[in-house]
This record gives sequence, C-alpha cells and structure tokens, in this order.
Amino acid sequence: MTELPRPTPDDISALVRADRVHRRLYTDPAIFALEMERIFGRTWLFVAHESQFAKPGDILRTRMGLEDVLVTRDRDGAIHVVLNRCAHRGAAICTQERSHAPSLVCPYHGWAFALDGAVTSVPHRPSMPAGFDMADPARSLARAPRVESYRGFVFASFAETGHSLTQHLGVMTEIFDNLIDRSPDGEIEQAGGMFRQVYRGNWKLHHENANDTLHAGYTHESSVAAARDDKRDYATPAFDDHLTHVQMLSNQFGVREWEKTGIWGAPGGHSYMGGIHEKGVMSTDDLDPVAAELRARIAAKQGEDRADEILGMNRYNNLVWPNVSVNAQHQQLRVVTPLAVDKTMVTAMCFRLKGAPERQFQRAVRILNNISSPASTILVDDIEIFERTQHGLTNDAADWIDLSRGIDIETPTNDGRLAAGGISDLPIRGQYNEWLQYMTAA
Repeated sequence: MTELPRPTPDDISALVRADRVHRRLYTDPAIFALEMERIFGRTWLFVAHESQFAKPGDILRTRMGLEDVLVTRDRDGAIHVVLNRCAHRGAAICTQERSHAPSLVCPYHGWAFALDGAVTSVPHRPSMPAGFDMADPARSLARAPRVESYRGFVFASFAETGHSLTQHLGVMTEIFDNLIDRSPDGEIEQAGGMFRQVYRGNWKLHHENANDTLHAGYTHESSVAAARDDKRDYATPAFDDHLTHVQMLSNQFGVREWEKTGIWGAPGGHSYMGGIHEKGVMSTDDLDPVAAELRARIAAKQGEDRADEILGMNRYNNLVWPNVSVNAQHQQLRVVTPLAVDKTMVTAMCFRLKGAPERQFQRAVRILNNISSPASTILVDDIEIFERTQHGLTNDAADWIDLSRGIDIETPTNDGRLAAGGISDLPIRGQYNEWLQYMTAA
C-alpha cells in the first residue's frame, strides 16, 4: 500500500483562512490521520461518566478516537484507561460494553493483567526467553498516561504532558457544574439507555452543525410541518405534556428569534448557544408543574436565590471541543467519535438528577428519543445533510468553504469569550483556530 504524503505545517496552514477552509480538511485521509495523531492523540477526550462504572471491578468499553479502550475502576477506586489490546499478540481482551471482573485476561493465550493494565501472570513461563522481564512496561497493556475526572465526568489523554483537564475545559466547567447542580441531591447518574448512530461524513460536520441555528428551519422543515399541522388542543393532556410537539415546533423560529438567543465562543475551540425556550414544558417556567417541583426541591436544599441561579442558566449545545456536547437543561450528552475521514459515530445518552421528580427524568428520556434515536425526526435530518455535504465536498470543482457569516460583529467579553448574535459562524471559526494550533504544533 502506498503511503499518503504527510502534510507539513505549511501545507496545513495554507488550508485555513480567517473566513474559509479548504474542502481537503473533510476529505483527505492524510489530514485525517494527522488529526488522529495530533488532536485525538494529544488533547483531553471525554470517555465516560463515573456512574457507568461505579463499583471496583467495573469495566466499560469505549473509544478514544480510533483506539478501542477500557475504562476500569480498581479495588482502591482508582480510574484507569487502557487499550483493549493484549500486549502479547494483540487480541481484543473485552468484547462487551460493560463487564465486571477482578482482572483482565486475554482469551487467546491467557495473559492476565490488573485493572490498571499491569501484567500479572503469563502461562508457561519456562517457554519464554531467558531475558523475558515481567517488569518491562512493554509487557503490560498500553494505557492513557493521564486520566482525570471533573465532578464525575472522566476525560483521558494519550499525551504524557500538557494542560490540566480544568485548564482544557476553561469556562466550560460551568456547564458540567450546572448539570450536577440541577440535582437536588447534588448527584447525577447516566440512565435511560443510549443511542449510537454512524453517518458517512467527517467528524467535524457534527460539531459545525451543533451551534448553527440558521439550518433549523430548512433542514428540519418536515418535522416543523408535522408539528404545525398538529391541531391538538393544548388543554388536552398528552402522554409527554406536549413536549415532542413543542420541541419540533422550535425549529420554525425565524431570524429574529435566533438572533435573540446569541452564540458564544470560548478559548479551546469550545462554544455554546443561548436557550430558545422561555416558557412552557421545554423551559424552567414555574408555571410548568414539573419545573416548579424541581425548583422547590433545589430551593429546599440550597435556598431560593441559588435555585434561581441554577435554573436560570439557559444554554443549548455546549460543545466541549473536540468530542463532547452537553445540554444541561435537558440532561443530554453526545459524544462524537471519528472512525474514518468519511465515517463518524455519534453516541447519545441522558442523565437522572437524583432527588428530582420522576417526571423530570421521563422528560429527559423523551428528549433523548426525540433528538438522538434512529426514529428521531431531527437527527436523521442532520445526518442526511452531513452525508450530502460529504458527497458534495468530494467534487473538486470548488475548493473553499465559506465561514464568514458574522465575522464583522463578534464582541469580546471580559473573560476571553467571543459573543455574537444567534446567526453566526463564530463557533466554527473558533474550532478551526484550535484545530490549526494542534495540527501545526511540533
């Protein structure tokens, strides 16, 4: 197989301009390989929530970019991330998504490893060469050298050194704080199932779409039309309190409504948009009985002012670059995993707020189904657009992709963020600023 030429820093820099990027960033396998090495191989990646492997001996199988990894909790409660690949002959050790065991044993030749990846036994030692050394790190499972948890959200990095996790998250720690603070007991757990979908497109397309408000009325026109044609009486009880109907109608907002939401970019390639619901079942409006009960329970524990502060944070699609998006208001989280230059997996999950009304959790599950399941009338539209875009970018008739919307009206804030109206390519430009730094670093 002929190896693709490795792009130089100058090659890469020439593909990114202030208001546009070259289509090769989505289609070139050599650039994708470099992304896996320099971005997914160096920065912090979200891997799991601690509730997914809560007990000593629990094992969770997931991915860090192209790498198949196991997130483990040893007998002392310490968290480790090791490659799911035996150090002997390379066989995958674990095939289940979740399991529980005191150690990791390869099914091929029986090599055994502790939950931190250290080799503990090798069958038939006399057959091994005289110089075989169990203490040699090469005999143990490869592992992520840095693993940190921020309030139960576990991130890992393949880089030996670099920014701490809190430095990487920066101002985005506030969205993880807000998700947990919405629990009257101050604790959350991943529950309600998960969805995984694969689309035939580059991983960056999902991120670019996350805080793109203008696409909603066009891409999701069919779901808006279905909701608009629904003539049901809102005074009539519905099994989901009309949540699905309200959620689908949200995509019919016009320019004035989207501009009102606002969009913010933060250092590190992170971004988020303002909330779009001020009243009703999708908001924290006290007139909604579920929202009122949640507020009352938070206020009973933390006081009225603190309850207003917690529930007053109204933000959507908090993108923590490069692989996770959080919606605290509805207890949702998505993980984006690149599989190939034109193939991406999206994993979606939701959380239970401990101490909250059960109907609050039921709504979170409903929203998960509405926006992230294979039956979703929303995500399937996005996936269709991602695949159409990927197909279009393979055509070399036009090389550059325009990202100039809103470039003249960005406003810096005191804490390093950039703010813009709700219709702007600000989040995408911020992602490419960070992308370029990683891709051209020594």
